[in-house]
Amino acid sequence: MNFSTKLLNSINNGIGLCVGLDPIPDRLPEKFRNDSESLYNFNCEIIEATKEFASAYKPNLAFYERFGVSGWEQLRKTVKAIPSDKIVILDAKRGDIGSTSEAYAGAAFDSLGGDAITVSPYLGRDSVEPFVTREQNGIFLLAVTSNPGGKDFQELLIDGEPLYVYVIRMARLLASKRNVGLVVGATKPSLWDNVLREAVDLPLLIPGVGAQGGDPVEIRNILSGYPAPALVNSSRAIIHASSGSDYAVAARNAAAFLFDQLNG
Repeated sequence: MNFSTKLLNSINNGIGLCVGLDPIPDRLPEKFRNDSESLYNFNCEIIEATKEFASAYKPNLAFYERFGVSGWEQLRKTVKAIPSDKIVILDAKRGDIGSTSEAYAGAAFDSLGGDAITVSPYLGRDSVEPFVTREQNGIFLLAVTSNPGGKDFQELLIDGEPLYVYVIRMARLLASKRNVGLVVGATKPSLWDNVLREAVDLPLLIPGVGAQGGDPVEIRNILSGYPAPALVNSSRAIIHASSGSDYAVAARNAAAFLFDQLNG
């Protein structure tokens, strides 16, 4: 199945919920504190608790790589534990010269088994192309990120237009297999009219809802009528909704509440 079809099927109308699997060891429930595979075992329970509402899961690789070989293995097992009808987005923000990007793509899609990966565009088109050669795999290109410092470069004007507009145009040029989307932060609502006008019909991955303060109802209204799939990500506000014994129920309730906000 190609990436475009799987993405559409995973959302099945409306706005898709993406659950970020970014476990923070100090916030894990007590039962996982002395567990040698705490990240994996915690993730499995979060996935089970939220799969009714989630269209996608997005592990950020940094939360696993920090633990070396053990972390990488727990990430690989986490990806395998995600139901096959969900989109797995590896949040790695990769991007380098062509041969290095090819190696990054092999790690993400072959070794880890992800469906998609986040990619930085700032080394140019040839650094992105190795990620989009496979119809069954996709990318989300960083256009407007949710962090406050994103404006330092992304909103710089070039011939009167912000840099992120040029990123979106490059994404459209690379989207012949319909496997290229954009990362657009929920925390930057003033930019959305411009973003959607340029994006036209590119899929969207929208971080920044939850702990970062993005408003899901505002995003729902902004996306009204947008013709392409959109995934709204929340990480800490769902997976760490509680550190007590009710952690799984709290995660499920947080996912259900956000899903309802996004879809009215």
